[in-house]
Amino acid sequence: MGIVEEKIIRIGLILPPAAAAAGLYSSAIRSGNLVYTSGQLPLLDGKLVEPGGKGKVNDECKEDAVHASRVALLNALAAIKSVTGTLDSIERIVKLTLYVASEKDFTSQHIVANGASSLLHEIFGERGSHARSAVGVAGLPLDASLEIELIAQCKFPVI
Repeated sequence: MGIVEEKIIRIGLILPPAAAAAGLYSSAIRSGNLVYTSGQLPLLDGKLVEPGGKGKVNDECKEDAVHASRVALLNALAAIKSVTGTLDSIERIVKLTLYVASEKDFTSQHIVANGASSLLHEIFGERGSHARSAVGVAGLPLDASLEIELIAQCKFPVI
């Protein structure tokens, strides 16, 4: 177990196993020194973590959505680990994109994204500083409340 995974455990979280792709794609893929994740849902033990018990986020369940963004982020990190072998290879998080299945009048997608962003900073410090987009959408796969994509710059052994 690497230093980053030990830190995740120290803050009271668990890095899940990487989820298998549910279609004709990869959960994460390497291009040069970048690892791109496919969209990761807030799945915990195979079940969606859903704000307010439904797929759409509104102001009443915003804090639950913040928690769900942290769950989805851990799934994205697990996908990166499936490519790199260790989270210690991450030199920096380049970009986080969060899609939020939003009720019509919900405009706090950036607040939901703060859950994932703050966890990246907590885990990686300055290396967790990243560019970010937070986008409201009408719906997501499996009626999930949100979906996260990450791009990470990683170091790989010279062959």
